[in-house]
Amino acid sequence: MSMCSYINKTDEGVASRLTPIDPESVAALQASAPTDELIAVVAGTFQALGDPTRLKMLYALAKHACCVRDLAILVGVSESAVSHQLRLLKDRRLVKQRREGTTIYYSLENSHLVVLFQEAEQHATHVYHNLPDHPYP
Repeated sequence: MSMCSYINKTDEGVASRLTPIDPESVAALQASAPTDELIAVVAGTFQALGDPTRLKMLYALAKHACCVRDLAILVGVSESAVSHQLRLLKDRRLVKQRREGTTIYYSLENSHLVVLFQEAEQHATHVYHNLPDHPYP
């Protein structure tokens, strides 16, 4: 049994014994909640982004496609370590590859990560400078 399955089953048991304070809000939120499958993909994405080495690699790939050796130089780890991290990033569909002769170049799977980076940077700026929250346009 996966950790997500265990947590969900445990939480459901507790939730079924509780009486909501605001039943209408709880019902509306339950109806609009994302599926467990979507939550698992989002959690996997954030897990992948949570590693500094992978994050450095993704920042580089957001600017330019790179091969394993160049990524190893950029992030300061071995080529083997880069290959291992790229495998995880490919499994989560965060990076893609293309072959040119004998060299494989990696790039971001899509531009969604760039937007996530920008949001995370804004959040980090707010935390670092203790800035108040602001509404979105």
